Amino acid sequence: MPNDADRAGTPAGVFGAELRYYRTRAGLSQKDLAPRANVSHDVISKIETGDRPPAEDFPPRLDAIPELDTREALTRLWSHLKKGHKQRAYGWFQRWADIEAEATALRWYEPLVVPGLLQTEDYARAIFTAHLKGDADDLDERVAARMARQAVLERNGAPQLWCVLDEGVLHRAIGGSKVMRSQLYRLADLAEHPKITIQVIPGAIAHAGLLGHFVIADLDGKPPMVYLETAVEGQVTDSPSVAAHVALCFDRLRSEALPWGASRDLIRRVAEEKWT
Repeated sequence: MPNDADRAGTPAGVFGAELRYYRTRAGLSQKDLAPRANVSHDVISKIETGDRPPAEDFPPRLDAIPELDTREALTRLWSHLKKGHKQRAYGWFQRWADIEAEATALRWYEPLVVPGLLQTEDYARAIFTAHLKGDADDLDERVAARMARQAVLERNGAPQLWCVLDEGVLHRAIGGSKVMRSQLYRLADLAEHPKITIQVIPGAIAHAGLLGHFVIADLDGKPPMVYLETAVEGQVTDSPSVAAHVALCFDRLRSEALPWGASRDLIRRVAEEKWT
């Protein structure tokens, strides 16, 4: 359990301390403030101690309480705190998102889950729910960010996307049967997009991609960039030796995969036979 000192430096802790300042300055107890903010006394207590971050609409509700006289300071504060927290938490990935948007082609291998650029919203939400374990605000932000990234596939000059998937991706239960069925039907439909190729390595076999997910981004007039997944965060590199090694690995995986038409049919068959 985090102690008071740990919580004090978090975005929720900073916001809670500021709320406590305005409340005590106004001469209100937590029980006085609770009905004015349309929440329970327990919610006020947990927010002030940093145990709970405010809901998205809570800072504006507080700013609207005349006795607090915040002049919208709490809304501005929470906006800045969230932005700073997001940059610290996801800063490493922003570099790759920028590269992804600039790429002329993406060669993507996934052994475990559907590639992020091809996920449905429900599938993405199920993955992040398992990872974040209850942080609702962060969950919504991450899902929205993942959906926004997918716009790269529809813009003018969209990259050519070539995905090779292990068949286990089609059978791994993410979010339940309804979510999986919808996701696999979407994959099968996207396989017919003129700039998207999806191939599946069939069966439970040993192959060159068992060590992890990677993506190669080909850039116009620049060396390729490589994204490598790790248990903590992704690594982005422009090392020529790494790019050459991963490109060779991708070619080997592609040679073991079914052709695109057979892959599309397999995806649909699994959707209908396993997830219906």
